[in-house]
Amino acid sequence: MAKAKTQFVCQNCGTVHTRWAGKCDGCGEWNTIVEDDPMGGIGGGPGKTPKKGRAVALTTLSGETEEAPRVQTGISELDRVTGGGFVRGSAVLVGGDPGIGKSTLLMQAAAALSRRGHRIIYVSGEEAVAQVRLRAQRLGAANTDVLLAAETNVEDILATLAEGKRPDLVIIDSIQTLWSDTADSAPGTVTQVRTGVQAMIRFAKQTGAAMVLVGHVTKEGQIAGPRVVEHMVDAVLYFEGDRGHHYRILRTVKNRFGPTDEIGVFEMSDKGLREVSNPSELFLGERNAKAPGAAVFAGMEGTRPVLVEVQALVAPTSLGTPRRAVVGWDSARLSMILAVLEAHCGVKLGQHDVYLNVAGGYRITEPAADVAVAAALVSSLANVPLPSERVYFGEVSLSGAVRPVSQTAQRLKEAEKLGFSSAMLPASSAEIPKGGKKGSSEIEGLPDLVVEIAGSARKLGKGQEED
Repeated sequence: MAKAKTQFVCQNCGTVHTRWAGKCDGCGEWNTIVEDDPMGGIGGGPGKTPKKGRAVALTTLSGETEEAPRVQTGISELDRVTGGGFVRGSAVLVGGDPGIGKSTLLMQAAAALSRRGHRIIYVSGEEAVAQVRLRAQRLGAANTDVLLAAETNVEDILATLAEGKRPDLVIIDSIQTLWSDTADSAPGTVTQVRTGVQAMIRFAKQTGAAMVLVGHVTKEGQIAGPRVVEHMVDAVLYFEGDRGHHYRILRTVKNRFGPTDEIGVFEMSDKGLREVSNPSELFLGERNAKAPGAAVFAGMEGTRPVLVEVQALVAPTSLGTPRRAVVGWDSARLSMILAVLEAHCGVKLGQHDVYLNVAGGYRITEPAADVAVAAALVSSLANVPLPSERVYFGEVSLSGAVRPVSQTAQRLKEAEKLGFSSAMLPASSAEIPKGGKKGSSEIEGLPDLVVEIAGSARKLGKGQEED
């Protein structure tokens, strides 16, 4: 019989190596590679003869399907992200920076479900029972019937969950603290995390209980442990936010039972997390409409339209190489917009420092913000404010053309609801509602945008001379 090959796994990123090395080739960390049993946690093992398999029934794609039963929390922002509530028998992985509010959100969700008559079990592996009780008192959840345990052994947790009535929701905080007797390694290692997650998912599928697993986040912003964990679970949620701001965003990265790229917005307070039903008002709350270099971008997060202010500052530089600083947007995309402005619009920015910021600590990921960023840059360079009642969106190509973006109708509807009467959008935009183009400017290329802002600058200059 062939001898089982030994493999070495990085405990930081999960990269598999054929031999030990001091530095991991995947993440660059030192002294994180340890020897691992390739059959650990998978079953079988060297020396065991595999048993004969059984034939399974085959079926067709057509036929009646039932909608997955869900457990609704009553927290509308959380239910929106999960696609309508936690699906029974599913496993959800929640990641986020330390202290961002993961435990606070899950405690509030557990209390809300308990008030609705569901059986909730909260297993804490990082905090003692007294610490969890103190948080529950602060959040007003101490008077609920949430069952609490402080345990890290996988076998003991499964034995506890199997006793009594089946739980509707189980919260494990966190998976990095779990350890099993079947894996011969320290808690938090790749083998232990993989083994613990497999055991919890197996329990959820067999009993129909919804399982929520909390995961730590590495310095790169990824959930710690092997990436196979994200493939094993049914949904992956990231809880993110800037410590300098009081809002938090729960973002869907993967969801087998609902839409992805959906977000839920919360506001952190001393009483816990508060839902923000209209995030556009939050991001535009302290907007100065008369300041140059500020453009309102009408964006989309999943099915939700979000209006956010894009701020730019263009200033002459005395350095040989001008600075390019970006907060909340892709720096490579900013370089592309600057190159298009200079090559096709005649806007010279080679001797200027450029600073770009998305107000409120929000982060934009869609390319539809290209027109808003270009408008803010040209406005700051010309020192002329943009119309306060206008929103901007559209994707810019390398030729300078402005390409249409999806969900134009939802963007315009949200802008109209918040008092914006006009929009600058691509000329070839489809699905525009009736009356949606009233007061709006359609542009085919970025030079049209520059010409319009330059015309406003000349009118402003003439008005100041007459005064």
